[in-house]
Amino acid sequence: MALDVFLELVEIKAKTASVVPFLLGMGFSLYYFHSINWTLAIIFFVAMLLFNMAVDMLDNYNDYNHAVDQQNYKQKTNIIGRENLSPQLVLALLVTFSVVAALMGFWLVYRAGWPVLWMGMFCFAIGIWYSSGPYPISNLPFGEIAAGFTMGVMITLLSVYLNAYQYFTWNWATLWRILVVALPDELWISNLLLANNICDAQEDEDNHRKTIVHFIGKRNALAAFSIKNILAFVMIVISPLLGVAPWTVWLSLVILPFTYHQNKLLAQKQIKTETFICAVKILLVGSATQLITYWFGIII
Repeated sequence: MALDVFLELVEIKAKTASVVPFLLGMGFSLYYFHSINWTLAIIFFVAMLLFNMAVDMLDNYNDYNHAVDQQNYKQKTNIIGRENLSPQLVLALLVTFSVVAALMGFWLVYRAGWPVLWMGMFCFAIGIWYSSGPYPISNLPFGEIAAGFTMGVMITLLSVYLNAYQYFTWNWATLWRILVVALPDELWISNLLLANNICDAQEDEDNHRKTIVHFIGKRNALAAFSIKNILAFVMIVISPLLGVAPWTVWLSLVILPFTYHQNKLLAQKQIKTETFICAVKILLVGSATQLITYWFGIII
């Protein structure tokens, strides 16, 4: 398998969606708890990346095997059919990546305690169920929420806990503070999936996938997309007021015109090859800006 094909198979371009919450969690741990555990953080990062790649391979593998559209989607769109990859090889790779990630996770449980196990099990369950079983999450109305929460919130929470487990207190106040910081990423990640489902509405119907767009329609889905972008900036604005982020995150507001423009382009036209990139740009620019301004405040 060529490297460029492998990178597309694991959807390497989408890994920002997991790396940024990890780094944001480290920043929160340092800012709020004044603690970083480098060894645990590095092991978690590798395990997280391996499992994330395994989930994306599983998604492609299941889509290939369950495709109703044999001619167009299975042979021309899905990377396994398009690149003539061996499904057995893809399955072996995703199982290997998952096992290695799980072993690293057990080591983290040994070092940091049982909460890592419960959070890890939740993430593994969502990752596997997302595209597997008789009712995959990706084909259901809450696919965006499940994936966005797991990547945007749970990765941040795990990162915070592993870097500050010695000082971490499990209560609603702590969880609320972490949620405020993590929510912009969660909203932008779920919006990426929502935009994908908006653009793929007809393809999903052809393959019997009933996402949220099937139930609420494109118009309401686009309205939800806009509302979540607004809510992301609301969370950024209030986070310093709650003492969970440095004031420098307010500098993120400089990207408001950019976000508005990309939002408007998607609202005007929903074509995968032309405007899905708008959601990608919002996620990349938005999450990177929040992360950079957060760490900038820590440094100064």
